[in-house]
Amino acid sequence: MKRKGFFVEQYSKCWKFFNEARWHIVFALGIFALTFIVGFVYPNIFRTEILSFIKELMLMFEGRGTSEMIWMIFYNNFKASFFAIILGVGIGIFPLVTLIINGYLLGFVSREVASIGGISLLWQLAPHGIFELPAIIFSIGIGLKIGGDMFYGDIGKKLKHNFEEGLRFFLFVVFPLLVIAAIIEGLLIGLSG
Repeated sequence: MKRKGFFVEQYSKCWKFFNEARWHIVFALGIFALTFIVGFVYPNIFRTEILSFIKELMLMFEGRGTSEMIWMIFYNNFKASFFAIILGVGIGIFPLVTLIINGYLLGFVSREVASIGGISLLWQLAPHGIFELPAIIFSIGIGLKIGGDMFYGDIGKKLKHNFEEGLRFFLFVVFPLLVIAAIIEGLLIGLSG
């Protein structure tokens, strides 16, 4: 019974913090959507750099087993999400740059996938994105809240509160979403490879 109460309390605090950060998360979602559209409509801006990056990623996954791929995917997403929160302390610059790059990159990749295999191929990528994208957007929104709250009020008190609650949210919400996303993505890559 105590364990159940512990989790209820943790998720209750996560929900409260989500509500505190909701406009930062909405802002993150809006910037992500905007940069996604730019990447989809104007894929030639960073085409050479992105294709080079994708080739490096493909080489990194080449010859790996499914469980190793799941771990690599999880670890990369874990680092990106964790640092988006922690480095929000730099007035939110790192989370914002991460958001813009990932939005554009995903728009670019979506355009390429749709041009090669049509819209139906895009739908095959959706299952892991259902978990991964919210985890990333939540993390970036929290990082933006940490950075944004440094401009007014008792900075030390807000920073402590935002870090504590942000890390709780990361542990109880973002972390499980990243695990599920990595498993789905690793299995999809393993089955298609």
